[in-house]
Amino acid sequence: MSELPRGSTIRKDAGIYGYERALRRHGIEPIAGVDEAGRGACAGPLVAGAAILPPGRAGIIPGLADSKLLTEKARERCYDQVVRRALAWSVVVVSHEECDRLGMHVANVEALRRAVALLELPPSYVLTDGFPVDGLGVPGLAMWKGDRVAACIAAASVLAKVTRDRIMTELDAQWPAYDFKTHKGYITDVHAAALTEHGPSPIHRMRFVNVRRAAGIESTT
Repeated sequence: MSELPRGSTIRKDAGIYGYERALRRHGIEPIAGVDEAGRGACAGPLVAGAAILPPGRAGIIPGLADSKLLTEKARERCYDQVVRRALAWSVVVVSHEECDRLGMHVANVEALRRAVALLELPPSYVLTDGFPVDGLGVPGLAMWKGDRVAACIAAASVLAKVTRDRIMTELDAQWPAYDFKTHKGYITDVHAAALTEHGPSPIHRMRFVNVRRAAGIESTT
């Protein structure tokens, strides 16, 4: 789960489609990318996305990049293109309760596994962002900043991020005091102030120290 097939080469100017092209030259496909959104947030669900893009021009998504580097409008445009062009795609939502029960790393790995398992087209190879994910049943490669260097991971990142942002905007209507629609559950000065004033909402993750402190179950000293 840590290297490309022997003899694979990636040109420096290959762009984000280079890894998938190199794998296809070795007869390896379909190739899935998988990524998550919301791991570092202290409220709301964790969301994982997986995507298999077609080869050639059909799989080139205009403006595709790491979802964190895109504006909201650009992410929405890329999301629509990924959904329309992908050979297969999936999204998995892991509740804040399950994140608390499993712990964030275990919940993250489990979400990525589920996203791959839900693909209607089983992949022959999986590219993951940052760290290897075992239990996928096929070989793969963990890539540093994978959502910036591999198109299928970037596509998965967009699916996860847009889905989660939509969920957090909906949750804002239920708990408007926390301004979830703006910060999406990540800690900001506004979010921290709301936690101090109102305490945790029902969708906050109690494993996070700042949430436990706001609930009065962990000392601030």
